[in-house]
Amino acid sequence: MQIKIDPRELIMIGENSFVRLSKDNGQTASTRCSHWRVLWSPAGAGHALFADSGLVGGVRIYADNVEVARFLQKEIEHLLYKPFGDLAVPVIAATFAREGNPPGVCSEIVRTDKEEIRLTWSDFIKPFNFEAPPGFDGRPIGCQTTFFPGNVGSVSLNGRNAEGTPWRMDRAGQPCTTACLAWCETWFRA
Repeated sequence: MQIKIDPRELIMIGENSFVRLSKDNGQTASTRCSHWRVLWSPAGAGHALFADSGLVGGVRIYADNVEVARFLQKEIEHLLYKPFGDLAVPVIAATFAREGNPPGVCSEIVRTDKEEIRLTWSDFIKPFNFEAPPGFDGRPIGCQTTFFPGNVGSVSLNGRNAEGTPWRMDRAGQPCTTACLAWCETWFRA
């Protein structure tokens, strides 16, 4: 067997873990968070958190590299959730840290001078890999990733929890939830 080189243009390598919470079993999302750990992109490396929740007062963006946050907005986030692509939303300076790993409790902690936001995942179901090629869901870019879905997911701000819980879903026949660690992620163009 020979090595095969993928000819698609790389645009980002890293992680994009997320938590989506609902108070009505997935009919609507009461909180939506998209956490990025960018290992490589044309804008450099760094972290960003895109949050839409009453807990933080609507749409907020936190980052340790503004250029990375803006790159993610222009290239990816506007395709995933339009409000996160709004370049008029200011970027708040923050630091980022991780605690834990699956199968135990895993948290991403985002700190500003006044806030500590904690995204937490636990009670994981079987992880899986998948690829969404360019053109999937009408998007001009594609992604390969490994999902670690958590039955339990939460978002807190200074110790106060967002209302709602993740909901179960199906991804191409694989049991999943709306609280996933998405690691080993590669985004690319055709």
